[in-house]
Amino acid sequence: MDYDAMEGLEDNGPRVTVREVSTNRVEFDLSNIDLAFANSLRRTILAEVPTIAIELVEVEANTSVLADEYIAHRLGLIPLNSKDCDTMLDSRECDCEGYCELCSITLTLHARCTGDDVMKIYARDLVVSEGRPNDSIGRPVITDSEGLGSVICKLRKGQELRMKCVAKKGIAKEHAKWAPTSAVGFEYDPHNKLRHLNYWYEEDAEAEWPKSKNAHLEDAPALNQPFDYTAVPSKFYFDLESIGNLEPDAVVVQGIKVLQQKLAKVIQELTGSDDGRNGAADGDGFGMGGRSPDAMAMQDGYGDQGYTTPYLNGGAQSAWGGAATPYGQTPGYGQDRWGQ
Repeated sequence: MDYDAMEGLEDNGPRVTVREVSTNRVEFDLSNIDLAFANSLRRTILAEVPTIAIELVEVEANTSVLADEYIAHRLGLIPLNSKDCDTMLDSRECDCEGYCELCSITLTLHARCTGDDVMKIYARDLVVSEGRPNDSIGRPVITDSEGLGSVICKLRKGQELRMKCVAKKGIAKEHAKWAPTSAVGFEYDPHNKLRHLNYWYEEDAEAEWPKSKNAHLEDAPALNQPFDYTAVPSKFYFDLESIGNLEPDAVVVQGIKVLQQKLAKVIQELTGSDDGRNGAADGDGFGMGGRSPDAMAMQDGYGDQGYTTPYLNGGAQSAWGGAATPYGQTPGYGQDRWGQ
């Protein structure tokens, strides 16, 4: 990503300063914004950036000592390359029955131990099938020097493992396997000038509590400086570590995009506008911002909107409909039993 374009921005608007970037980590500062916005971005990055992860596992053969469910859980936690996953449809918005090439990626795992030594099955043994948006999406993320990846299971002589895995797009709000980051460090006011923290100490808090690594980026308060009751934080320090399915700077960009879409949805509901401006629905399955399946539009099954029951009654009603009981209608607020 080209960070030179960020130079020359006006100082009175939100400003991003990238301090360090690596293959799996990025450190940056946000300034000229308030605490609510900075924390919203942090929460969006943690829980609502879409990625790819194994969702379905079809077991054809498993003679190992591990149960099918145990291996399926381990497969789901293997990070998969999620570059350009926006080109995939969300499975709940796809017209297929179950899964297809438009909303999923298929991986196969077949291993059989024929020797006397213990055979280890690694993430590298997952084979990605054809029919995907690009050559890299869906591949297991392997970062170790030997190029093996995570250990899935171990086999002894004569044992076999044959599975078909289906990876789908999702967000960490639904399950942690879709999380794009292992951690997001978030800090402001490293000198505690705002006194939002109350340090516990025995003799001297300055000597007993180590300074943050961001403390050198701000001036320390002067000795006996009067406390400013109107001061608010305006500079925030982020330290984001990716698990490898997305580049760290791409995670930040996707988080901003999702946050824009959520704000656009709020503006649309308040104004009644359907023009979809400011990053509204883009038809990628998370069109109105990153949403969990409970907030998706009603499809087959329960049609969850986050508060419904299997009867699709809107959550605030009983299974008998409205405010009714099996013996008839009950009066609501402001009404007596005679409907007055």
